[in-house]
Amino acid sequence: MIEAIPFDFPYDGRLEPQHTALLVIDLQEDFLSPTGYFARKGYDPAPLRAILPAVNRLIGVARAAGLTIIHTRQGYRADMADMTPYERWRRKRAGLDGTDVLLRSGPGFQIVSDIEVAPGDIIIDKTCNSAFTYTDLELILRARGITHLMFTGCTTDVCVHTTLREACDRNFQCLTIADACASGDRYAHEAALHMVTVEDGVFGALADSAAVISALSRLAGVAS
Repeated sequence: MIEAIPFDFPYDGRLEPQHTALLVIDLQEDFLSPTGYFARKGYDPAPLRAILPAVNRLIGVARAAGLTIIHTRQGYRADMADMTPYERWRRKRAGLDGTDVLLRSGPGFQIVSDIEVAPGDIIIDKTCNSAFTYTDLELILRARGITHLMFTGCTTDVCVHTTLREACDRNFQCLTIADACASGDRYAHEAALHMVTVEDGVFGALADSAAVISALSRLAGVAS
């Protein structure tokens, strides 16, 4: 089991790699680059970049233990055919007209080179905050018999939390890894982590990366 709050994960003590996936949410240039969308909105991407070493350590040990690694990327089609009038209005209001920011055709859509993406990893492309909305994520998870999800990535309060909430509603067992998630808004990040634990774990459990790495290392039979 993984030491966590408000209960150790998983609740029944059955941590089975073949039924567990590590989600790496939206660690893309548009959110982590000093010239990307996040920076254009006035947020400092430094807190997001600060989690990359922890995420890479988690990816490495999770891969060694036999977990499925799933990365997500957020962005619209190059022709913006999947964008509603409201989304177009928000894009214009954000000063993004005439740019390739948050478009799949732009370099900002790509996962940052710091993150180790292996050929066997799964990549889910999305337009919404939740990785479940209008994607085949749930189909992939059900097809692989995955019942347990571990969450990393950005931003804690938006895409990570929205995906987490939907996962809980779909009865996946969820663990959020606190120091492997980040936001440009410190208050929102801390509030999002706190919300995981309310009502005795309404959105699952919360752990730090050291506890997760220790448990997964034992599964993989390697030193943590």
